[in-house]
Amino acid sequence: MLNNRFQSGFTMIETLVTTVIFSVGLIGVAGMQTVSKRANYEALQRTTASQIAYGLFEDMRANPDSLAIYLARAEIGGGQITAEPVPSCDSVASVCDSDQLATHSLWDWEQALDGAAETNANGSGGGINFPTLCVTGPAGGIAGVYTITIAWRGTVELTDPGINNCGAGSGNYGTNDEYRRMLQISTFIDPDI
Repeated sequence: MLNNRFQSGFTMIETLVTTVIFSVGLIGVAGMQTVSKRANYEALQRTTASQIAYGLFEDMRANPDSLAIYLARAEIGGGQITAEPVPSCDSVASVCDSDQLATHSLWDWEQALDGAAETNANGSGGGINFPTLCVTGPAGGIAGVYTITIAWRGTVELTDPGINNCGAGSGNYGTNDEYRRMLQISTFIDPDI
């Protein structure tokens, strides 16, 4: 009988140790889930920025006579272009010249940056978090290398690489731009081709 008393207490200690180990494992799984969700969100932001940059490049290639219009807008994003330009250039019935088409194209891409097509109770529900889009290239819209830089606010602090001034110092990305993420894509465009 003496041996039974020792064994009944020993199973309680085993149960307690097992519960502690299991709890630590669950906390680890929850931590991994948090890191995974954050990384997935960052990937979604980068993918959206990439699609917008390549889409804008295609508009610029399709409308090379107005490359200077794309360059004249130093930065877009965050609802800077509020009203849709007139004429809308969206329908077959609207007649637009190349400058009007470029102006409308910039408005369309800003709407995509801000997620205007996706709404919820608080307004826009899609797009990029605190977006800034910058277009740079040769003055006057001549043949050369054009660069689109898109900056947005990330979820964790990093050292800002400062590779481009797009959105820098705006206050949207932390006091030292430590939350600023950037995507920069360049391509050659020749209006004469």
